[in-house]
Amino acid sequence: MRVLIFGGDGYLGWPTAMHLSAGGFEVAVADSYLRRRLCEEVNAISLFEVPDLQERTTAWQAASGFNIKVFIGDLNEWEFVETIFRTFTPDAVIHYAEQPSAPYSMFNRRAAELTLKNNLGVTLNLIFAVRKFCPNTHIVKLGTMGEYGTPDIDIEEGWLEVDHKGRHQKFLYPRQAGSLYHTTKIMDTDLLWFYVRMWNLRVTDLMQGPVYGLFTNENENDERLFSFFNYDEIFGTVLNRFVVQAAAGYPLTVYGKGNQTRGYLNIKDTLNCIRLSLLHPAEIGELRIFNQFTETFSVNDLAKMVQETGNQLRLNVPIQHIENPRKEAEEHYYNPKHSGLCELGLKPNYLTSEILGQMIEFALRHKNKIILDQIFRKVKWV
Repeated sequence: MRVLIFGGDGYLGWPTAMHLSAGGFEVAVADSYLRRRLCEEVNAISLFEVPDLQERTTAWQAASGFNIKVFIGDLNEWEFVETIFRTFTPDAVIHYAEQPSAPYSMFNRRAAELTLKNNLGVTLNLIFAVRKFCPNTHIVKLGTMGEYGTPDIDIEEGWLEVDHKGRHQKFLYPRQAGSLYHTTKIMDTDLLWFYVRMWNLRVTDLMQGPVYGLFTNENENDERLFSFFNYDEIFGTVLNRFVVQAAAGYPLTVYGKGNQTRGYLNIKDTLNCIRLSLLHPAEIGELRIFNQFTETFSVNDLAKMVQETGNQLRLNVPIQHIENPRKEAEEHYYNPKHSGLCELGLKPNYLTSEILGQMIEFALRHKNKIILDQIFRKVKWV
């Protein structure tokens, strides 16, 4: 299977490229390095330096014997997207190519405009490229559980059956995002659903929870193949941030009451979910939605787990509740369903003290590179 990865330089895009390449897929990656540029712009660098895509693919070929084709350019530019599809016509496209940060999207008007134009523009170009060059190609789009918000009813897997005044219909589950970034992900879903109905596209939309971790089966013996590991408030996911804070002796920053609950998954499970979605594609004319997470935790749960594991490593890990910079419910009902990927064969990697210990020990080896001023940036929603 020929797989094209939009956003192949990112935290998830690069590990996905290696994972599929190692699994026998023919892989190409495309990226504009937008995430790198934004990280530099706001001084939010990774815990360690990450080689560019040309260097990474060279290192991967040396380590594995497999080649990954690279396209560097702006996926918001139609001419560049056309060039890719004429050169490498895929059987499936994985769409990661979004401005991925909720806090960045809430910075100011410029950041909001960039997020809106980039995320929707790339999605639209992908749709039109598939329609023009390969209409049966399977689109796998990385959505987010944040699209749903925190409703006071169970979160179904993408769709909701509604009985109303004696009639019945299935609708996309109502969504109420908590940031502009998450709102653009809702718009992605709406765009794809429209063109599925109009043009009979085949689409899998993966509503993914926050991802944690760094180690995969493909990179664990070669640090040249590691992905980004941001620990700042803007581009770092919460558990990755807490791990670095524990290593640095910086109090774990719990927003507000800390009862905000979400669905989380190990980076290895992201890769497995993608592979399973490719091996079991959506039907022509289908928008298939999976909720992609393995466990639910509150922020307090995560902080306590990191504190306990850190203390076992003889670190003194304090927890500090701070004023919540976000506008969100700090106590809420949360019961999302997530059976679809398990039915395809997902075997989860659950969060354990061993996994947390491995992450903290890694952060400790890079402790001298941690810049404390980068951790909490006070980006406010209101």
